[in-house]
Amino acid sequence: MSIAPKTTTITGPGNPGWLGSAHGTDATRTITLDVSAFTAATHYPNGFVRGGTPVGKITASGKYGPYSNTAEDGTETLVGFVYGDFPVDGQTAVVAALLDHGKVVEARLPISVDAAGKTDVAGRIQFV
Repeated sequence: MSIAPKTTTITGPGNPGWLGSAHGTDATRTITLDVSAFTAATHYPNGFVRGGTPVGKITASGKYGPYSNTAEDGTETLVGFVYGDFPVDGQTAVVAALLDHGKVVEARLPISVDAAGKTDVAGRIQFV
């Protein structure tokens, strides 16, 4: 076991095609993703949680997981989108950035958002 610090550099929003504008990208919030709530093949197929992944806040832990309108743990409420690609690398929790206001190109999101999710972020996120 090593106690040496590990540094990872994340440069920008990965594939930023899902961003509809630069608005909100300068005011992202720091969040912690609960990796156990995500499915590898769906949410991080290449070892990274992809930018544009819709997330909700898990009530019990305060961490964030993938948005699902059918969930009953807090993630049934969409709060925003992961801004940038964040490596999972065998971790149980990943510090990430959250875009919680701005414009999103709906057709370019890695995971689609249903009508209920759009209602959750109405007034903060504009889908174009």
